[in-house]
Parts: sequence; C-alpha cells; structure tokens
Amino acid sequence: MDHDYDALATDLKQLLSLMVEPLAISFSQRSPEGVPAFADPIPEPVDGRTGRVSAGCVFWTRASDRTFTTEAADHANCSVGSLTHGFTSLEDAATGTDVAALLESGWVSEQAFAGLPAVSGSPAAVTYGPLRETPVDPDVVLLRLNGKQLMAVHGACPEMRIEGKPQCHIIPLAKEQGVVAASVGCMLSRARTGMPAHEMTCAIPGREISTVVERIRAARAADETVAAYAAADAQRFN
Repeated sequence: MDHDYDALATDLKQLLSLMVEPLAISFSQRSPEGVPAFADPIPEPVDGRTGRVSAGCVFWTRASDRTFTTEAADHANCSVGSLTHGFTSLEDAATGTDVAALLESGWVSEQAFAGLPAVSGSPAAVTYGPLRETPVDPDVVLLRLNGKQLMAVHGACPEMRIEGKPQCHIIPLAKEQGVVAASVGCMLSRARTGMPAHEMTCAIPGREISTVVERIRAARAADETVAAYAAADAQRFN
C-alpha cells in the first residue's frame, strides 16, 4: 500500500484530539479479498425502497471499530446517497419517493438536487473501516470533527470547501475532484445517524492524506504559538 495508515491514523488522532477513529472509504468493482460483508438484515421495502441501513451515512458510524464491505443494495433505502455514491443515475434517483418528499418539503430545490456530484465508474462495492486497518489504499479519509478540530483542519487546508446538505456529497468531492471538503451536516443524515449536534464531517482525498497530515502538523505548531501569545496577553485583563 502507498502509506503506513496505522501511523497516519495515530497522527490524526493525536494532532486533532479526535474522539472517533479516522475512517477509510474505498470504492471498487469487487469486494476486497477477506473483508466481510455488512450483514445486517434487510427489512421489508417501503415504496420500493430498502437496504441494510436507512442511509449510506449510517455506515460511517457502524465502521468506527470494524471493517466491512457493502454493495449498492445495502445503500438503496436512501436515493440521495445512492446517487452521490455512484450506485444510481440522477434520473432513477429522482423517481424515489424519498426524493419527492425532500423536494415537496422545500428542503432542497430541483436545481440543487440535479447539481449534486457523484462518484464515477458505477462502483460495485464500498468498503468502510478504521483507517488504521484499511486493507486497501482508501479513496477517501473521513473525519468526524467538532468545531475546534475543524478549525485546525481548515487552518492547514484553507482551500477547504465548506458544504451543506446533503452531507454525503463531500465523498465524491474528495474522491472525484481531489478537494478537502467539510460538511456542516444535514438534518436528513443527523436524524438517521444520531450524529451529535456538535459534530461535523470532513472528507480528505485518500491520495492526499499524508500531505494533509503534515500540513495539520505545521498548522498546529503555529496555533500553539499564537495560543500561548494570546493567553499571556489576556492575563492583563484579568
């Protein structure tokens, strides 16, 4: 593999004081050898939709301590996530009753929905798991961050894109466009994942992860210098 991902995961956790393991996300045409499939039962369909979880973003929370692989059908309950992850076309996703509900509520416009980025190549599988144990070079490294941690990553990567709904579209932004992209989250995802109110997400292109870690290291040193100066200066006002 291209990097020592165990070491990179350790660096990220220490530099950012992460509470959740950095996540590796990899797209492929077949499941990596030896990686177990996500095997939760599939419930009865509603309006023709079902999957092994309510939305693909739920896999981000399930993979914090184990590695597994998924296929298109596992993601199919969420038409939006199936679109952004390259499992379905815009035309097919637009026929979903869930998309109709989102449009009718005014949560997203037809124009914004039509402009969502998507993973290319019609992948057959997505593998999720802690970065430190990834079996393949990841396409995307996903971080779950609080406000201060996001500040630190933005300080290292000021070109970072800050995105809104839907949260999952930061995955194709990182994979296809090679940009570091953070999301403030979206209500659709927060309701399905139970993601804490203070938490946001950041997607880093897998091929850039070593460079980004070094940029975070340098930015942290600068932050510590400034923090020491500001703390000392503030003592005059106590």
